[in-house]
Amino acid sequence: MQQRPLGMTGQPVAAIGQGCALFSEGYGTANDPQSLLALEAALESGMTLFDTSDAYGIGHNEELLGRFLRDHRGRAQLATKVGLVRKAGDPRATISNAPEYIRSACDASLRRLSTDTIDLYYLQRRAPEVPLEEVIGAMADLVRAGKVRYLGLSEVSADTLRRACSIHPIAAVQSEYSLWSRGPEASVLEACRTLGVTFVAYCPLGRAFLSGAITNTDHLEPNDFRRRMPRFQAGALEKNRELLPALERLAAARAVSCAQIALAWLLCKHPNVVPIPGSRQPKHIRENAAAAGITLSPAEIQELDALFPPSAVVGARLPAPAMAGIEET
Repeated sequence: MQQRPLGMTGQPVAAIGQGCALFSEGYGTANDPQSLLALEAALESGMTLFDTSDAYGIGHNEELLGRFLRDHRGRAQLATKVGLVRKAGDPRATISNAPEYIRSACDASLRRLSTDTIDLYYLQRRAPEVPLEEVIGAMADLVRAGKVRYLGLSEVSADTLRRACSIHPIAAVQSEYSLWSRGPEASVLEACRTLGVTFVAYCPLGRAFLSGAITNTDHLEPNDFRRRMPRFQAGALEKNRELLPALERLAAARAVSCAQIALAWLLCKHPNVVPIPGSRQPKHIRENAAAAGITLSPAEIQELDALFPPSAVVGARLPAPAMAGIEET
């Protein structure tokens, strides 16, 4: 698979990575044996960046990834996050950017991941009551201690990114970005280009919407997060699906899938973007990886831009409580 630079670190990453959250929560019942097969497929398909968080499954996701990577650590770049605090039995999350919490959370992540060093450590959500200098300073201490190689930020504004870069080098910014979630185009993508920061796009397939697989939510498990998401609600989903036929025609003309076109749009439009789709199915993971070999023309990119204007998408991308700590990008 083609490689892309990770910020200004001098380290390359595969152009498409693997999002791991769905192996623990959000999309139905977790299945560890199935998840391990999916991780194997991702690695064999050339993906190198594996993205997790201490909040996913309240540690389960890190433990699962750590178990898998014990035999593959040299082939993978490990990204995890700090900042969302969750407790067993409580669906709510709080945000902590306290330096002492960051230090203790990093040590706990290292234990669960069965590794000595985290390649990319993100601040998952920003708590504005803690000065950014203290937050980035605590994370930079982890770099100096050899526990972390590079720092990242998640769901932050262009202004926060610029301020953070003045304190310590930032390798990556992660936010939701896809054909139907285009908020980063307002300012943060340009800030990343200017500052030499890689933009990691999570949910680049719109939580499977852009694959065309979600016709309604009736078949989703009761604990599937999409049942509560505004864009998947009755009325909104039907309107949003009106955007798909044109995408399906373009994919059919290229003899590829809708998901591959959606990923290729990100890669061909932005040389500094690394999408991290998530899937439990090895077949879909291999299909996602193959999207790195698709080249879209400028005309095709413009056509896709026009087909998915933000004004045509019905519903917020997340329920209101889940927007806590997310800055306008």
